[in-house]
Amino acid sequence: MPPLLLLIDQQQGIRSPHLGPRNHPDAERRMAELLAAWRLARAPRIHVRHLSRNPHSVFWPGQPGIEFQPELAPRPGETVFDKQVPGAFTHSGLERWLLQRGIEELVICGVASENSVEATARSAGNLGFRTWVAEDACYTFAKVDFAGRARSAEEVHAMAMANLHGEYATVTTATALLERLRAEGSAC
Repeated sequence: MPPLLLLIDQQQGIRSPHLGPRNHPDAERRMAELLAAWRLARAPRIHVRHLSRNPHSVFWPGQPGIEFQPELAPRPGETVFDKQVPGAFTHSGLERWLLQRGIEELVICGVASENSVEATARSAGNLGFRTWVAEDACYTFAKVDFAGRARSAEEVHAMAMANLHGEYATVTTATALLERLRAEGSAC
C-alpha cells in the first residue's frame, strides 16, 4: 500500500498578506501535483483543517479563512480531520483512524513548516509511522527568533526541515515522492 498523503492547513486564511513574506512560492503547485497523483493512484489521502481557538487567527471559525483553497479542496469521499492545535494527531482521532486502516506510512505537506508540519511529523515519527516530508510542498513565513533577530522564511523553513530529517521523518522532494508512487504502482 502506498503511503497516505496528509495535506495540512490548505485553507484560504493562510494566504492573508499580514502573515508576511514566505518561502516556496510554488508549494501549492507541488501539493496539487501530489494530490492529483494520489487521486489517480487511488492512494489514501486526508486533508487537515485548522479551526483556531484564537479569534484573531486567520483560521477562526465562521469566517472565509477556514475554507479550503479551491485547488486543494477535498473531494466528496475524501477524509477531513479538524484540529485546534498545530499537531494533527492531538485530540483528533487521526492515529486510531490510520491504525484501523493498516496505514503505517505518511507523506506530509502543507503549512507552516515550523508549526503544524513539524508538530505533525514529530508526532508521526514518535508514534512509529514511517514519515516523509515533501519539503518543497511546505512553506512558512519570516519571523523573529528568540534572540530578537529577524529570520527569513527560507531560514525558518530550513531549520524546521533540519529538525525533522533523520530523527522523525525523511525530508525529500515532491518529485522524489511522485517517482516513488509511480514505481510502487508499476510494481503491482
